[in-house]
Amino acid sequence: MSTFRTAALPVAAMLVTLAAGTAAQAACDENNWKDCAGKPWMTGKPETPIGEVWWPNKQWGADDEAGSTNWFTKPEVVKRGIAEVTEGKVYALGHPYSIDMPLFGSRTYTLRIPGSPTDGPFGANKMVYNDEYLSTEVGQVGTQFDGLGHIGVQTGAAGDKTEMRFYNGRTQAEIGSETGLKKNGIEKLHPMVGRGILIDVAGFRGVDAMDTGQEITMADVRGALQRQGMGDLQFASGDVVLFRTGWPKYWIKDNKKYNEGEPGIGMEVARWLSDEVHAGGVGSDTWATEVRPNPDPGCVFCVAHTHLLARHGIVNHENLDLDALAAAKVYRFMYVFTPVPFVGATGSPGSPVAIK
Repeated sequence: MSTFRTAALPVAAMLVTLAAGTAAQAACDENNWKDCAGKPWMTGKPETPIGEVWWPNKQWGADDEAGSTNWFTKPEVVKRGIAEVTEGKVYALGHPYSIDMPLFGSRTYTLRIPGSPTDGPFGANKMVYNDEYLSTEVGQVGTQFDGLGHIGVQTGAAGDKTEMRFYNGRTQAEIGSETGLKKNGIEKLHPMVGRGILIDVAGFRGVDAMDTGQEITMADVRGALQRQGMGDLQFASGDVVLFRTGWPKYWIKDNKKYNEGEPGIGMEVARWLSDEVHAGGVGSDTWATEVRPNPDPGCVFCVAHTHLLARHGIVNHENLDLDALAAAKVYRFMYVFTPVPFVGATGSPGSPVAIK
């Protein structure tokens, strides 16, 4: 017995050492991203930190800068949206922009009326006028729309701008400029008129608001659609898919809670949107559309941002107000939005509308 124990101890120690070495080799982190092969955010071989190279874009070609908004240049996509208008009712889906709205990170928002009034009076009619001065990350505050120059992936050595890749493989070295992006700017996107689909996950789960870190799964999607009487709905290329979580419950009322995390979609739903729906756009009533924090700490904005936006060029509309649609049980509608064409901008402000 004692002989067995003496011989077994070195073997056990050896196994522990081997296990530790294997674990160290398989450490999936920012310094060992090739060891992340098989992770949900990896598509195919680990040629980049999100999988196989994603350029040139197979759907729209190597020169494209419009991504999923190309769908809205197709008459059948626009007509599909128009066909949803049966009542003539319009719903605004954006929040008002105000100094007390929640802001991500170090972003700021300041609006001033210089002069008050700015100038005048002029002429015998004594005309006066007001202008506004706005200081903000104009495309990335409030109800915001992410364009194709917003999110990229460091595919080479840290800090190497020739290996920071955005939609269609364009690099920071190619597109970067202090005065605006030279490629993939928001002005390259097409106006969006098509069919919108609301998936009310909060309603399906029977809650006012989902919790921080709760992931929307395909089971949620199917359950919500069934609850909405849309279990047999056939999604089509170019559809705009919006997810309601109830998160605006904390908008302005508790900005710390609003900003510290959120419910949202995970990779299962993201792959459905990119590979099966071929969405014209996605959006939600949260600040990132995807679950935060992600259940896997290796994933930092890997869902709606690096997978949908950078890899597939599927645009993302964040911080929407979807409560009125849900209250009216309007789950299908015409979605209308035109990104403000600031030349070289990464995103756009603006309130989309749903028309039923």
